[in-house]
Amino acid sequence: MYLPSFRLDRKLAVITGASKGIGRAVALSFAESGADLVLIARNKDPLQGVQKEAEELGSNVVTICEDVKNYSSIIRQLDDTIEDRDVDIWVNNAGINIRSQAIEVTSEEMDQIIDINMKSSFFLAQAAAKRMKKQGGGKIINMSSVGGHVALRTGVVYAMTKSAIIQMTKNLAMEWGGDNILVNAIGPWYFPTALTEELLKDEQYVSDILARTPLKRIGKLEELAGAAVFLASDASNYVTGQTLFVDGGMTIYGF
Repeated sequence: MYLPSFRLDRKLAVITGASKGIGRAVALSFAESGADLVLIARNKDPLQGVQKEAEELGSNVVTICEDVKNYSSIIRQLDDTIEDRDVDIWVNNAGINIRSQAIEVTSEEMDQIIDINMKSSFFLAQAAAKRMKKQGGGKIINMSSVGGHVALRTGVVYAMTKSAIIQMTKNLAMEWGGDNILVNAIGPWYFPTALTEELLKDEQYVSDILARTPLKRIGKLEELAGAAVFLASDASNYVTGQTLFVDGGMTIYGF
């Protein structure tokens, strides 16, 4: 009675940016927890690789090879693929960062980051909510960042979009709570992904990171995926509008 379920048995989860890094880790953790998956990413080969891994864990998986900027196409393909099946969980994970100094940011860079990180997340969340309203509820998880909460050295436009994700999460949770649609966000610090690979090769940069991280280490992807499983599961049924920072304590300090 007092032990909530963290299982996702036969729930359907849609995950963007699912071919690598955080998206792959979330997909495989969901598969281990019993979910069926719709995996969305731009690159076909790595996407199919994650599909195979998830299927080996017992998940039923379909893929949509598409850039999230083309969210209208994703929505059409999803409707054709799963038809009237309920979407229980939607994870807006796809994102990019261009680490320009503020004085050097171009209009083209800004448009690219906003389109992928913010605009696509909103319209895909909107599409998820339309389905969830009809089916009686669901869960939406948006990927933010510690950069949406504290100042970082570079990547001001990235930080702007991730701050917007936090506020969007709050507003959507308020608007859709009456329809039993729970909307939360995750705010990662540094994890080994394609976006951080080069930075984590710089010993001085890593030393600076760890100096502001109480746990004194870089996060493991499975630790981040665990937060996503919690927010997707019945264990979080009274949690909405929140951003869960998975950061080793970094946001205590700032960076």
